[in-house]
Amino acid sequence: MSAHGTVAIVLHAHLPFIRHPEQKLFYEESWLYEAMAETYIPLLGMMERLWNDSIDFRLTMGVTPPLCEMLADPLLTERFDERLEHLIHIATVQHDRCRNTELHDATGFYVGHLNGIRDTLDRWGGSILTGLRTMQYRGKLELMTCGATHGYLPLMATDEGRRAQVEVAAANHERHFGRRPRGIWLPECAFAPGLDEVLADAGIKYYFMEKHGLLNGTPAPRYGTARPIITPAGVVGFGRDPECSNQVWSADTGYPGHADYREFYRDLGYEGDWDLVKPLMSSENRTPIGLKYHRITGTGDHKAPWKPEWASDRAADHAGNFLFNREQQLSHLAGLMDTEPFVVAPFDAELFGHWWFEGPWFLENFFRKAACDQDKVKVGTPGEFVESDPSLEVIAPSMSSWGDKGYFHVWLNKNNSWCYRQLHRAEERMVELCEKFGDPSDTQRRALNQAGRELLLAQASDWAFLLSTETAGDYPTARTVNHLKRFMELYHQLLNNNFDIPWIAECEKRDNIFKELDYRAWAPGAVRRRGSGTAVTTCL
Repeated sequence: MSAHGTVAIVLHAHLPFIRHPEQKLFYEESWLYEAMAETYIPLLGMMERLWNDSIDFRLTMGVTPPLCEMLADPLLTERFDERLEHLIHIATVQHDRCRNTELHDATGFYVGHLNGIRDTLDRWGGSILTGLRTMQYRGKLELMTCGATHGYLPLMATDEGRRAQVEVAAANHERHFGRRPRGIWLPECAFAPGLDEVLADAGIKYYFMEKHGLLNGTPAPRYGTARPIITPAGVVGFGRDPECSNQVWSADTGYPGHADYREFYRDLGYEGDWDLVKPLMSSENRTPIGLKYHRITGTGDHKAPWKPEWASDRAADHAGNFLFNREQQLSHLAGLMDTEPFVVAPFDAELFGHWWFEGPWFLENFFRKAACDQDKVKVGTPGEFVESDPSLEVIAPSMSSWGDKGYFHVWLNKNNSWCYRQLHRAEERMVELCEKFGDPSDTQRRALNQAGRELLLAQASDWAFLLSTETAGDYPTARTVNHLKRFMELYHQLLNNNFDIPWIAECEKRDNIFKELDYRAWAPGAVRRRGSGTAVTTCL
């Protein structure tokens, strides 16, 4: 008997570009180091083990350009190495202090775990990107891109601005991973009519959307989220399957809330000996460091000790349950459909390891069980599906996002609406510069490219999101305003043909992103030739 259908596990790995060479310890920079130690390297280690054990697995992962640039940056990788050594020292000292206590098992686990993180990274020459690229060429990992800086595409003012976000991202992906991306994770899964044309022009074959973007399409899709569609522009659209996602995401019934799993909010950075944890603090204010020794039990500050072996058992149980539920779901769908169901389970990558420490264990168990214990559920990738040349319904998807309330509210509200007038003005002026400087001098080209970088960095949806949630103090305001100020300074230097070369060099050094950027990505009518194997921009 053949399989009932296919499930695709899709992870979206993203962090905003944060790099502060002027300060040794910068709190927001630690977001990257936490994600490296808790999510990206554990996921890479998981893939290594599956490959070494000849487990036939498939994982799809979007790695955004800002994250790629940070993972490739020598300064940031050096700082991560230093932080990891501090963590290993702190974990070892804490383990010695907790001998003959109820925390002995948990503290001992971290000593081995952190040394394993270092060993995994060393095996790939200190480069997470090298490991991901290798898994891609082995045919086990399908890599996708995103917007260049995770810019919220529907809220941009011009087609040129939207096209630049996609084209710059695709070129950056090719530089890091050796091939143009077939798929894209739209920033915040935000779709608006016409974006599929932008994607098609960049050579993108598929993208993802929230379920109501698919269900409210025109005409209504016959198979709901159980089958992708193809847009009028020829791009395949995959809708998030709510049944797959809710078993993990649900705050009430999702797997990560089980009492055997690690408690996220109890952290040694908050409660450990100050002299011990101080080397990882950027100020006198305590911040988390990732050493968490308690599990999800009780209320308030009282939490029972975390037991790694219990957590490991629960991850295996939950992986088996997830696979069983997919078999039941696909069997039910197959009985209702005249074609094979293909369901997508998309998640933020940082859920696995950072927010849910046992998440990589869950995924590894799922892939092992799917490959070895059954034959009713296939695990595949969207790219493999698209390459199979399936017969799909032509649907025009509706405006949507996967944010709160399902549309654009999180990124456009009373806390952040002020920034869009300035962002739109800068975007329009970038298009103006492209029209004015068709054949620039070397200095003009340098300034034009830097203006493009400053605009992209100001457009990052992360700043609007943090302004909305009010969880990062003045930092998102400062980032938006400072990038816009630098853009406007470059704009006036270009118009006046009067350049401050040392200042431009300082801008390039501060945010050393997108070395391959070509300002002509914003040229009116600029598109990439569909089907072209190059990243050359053609101005029509």
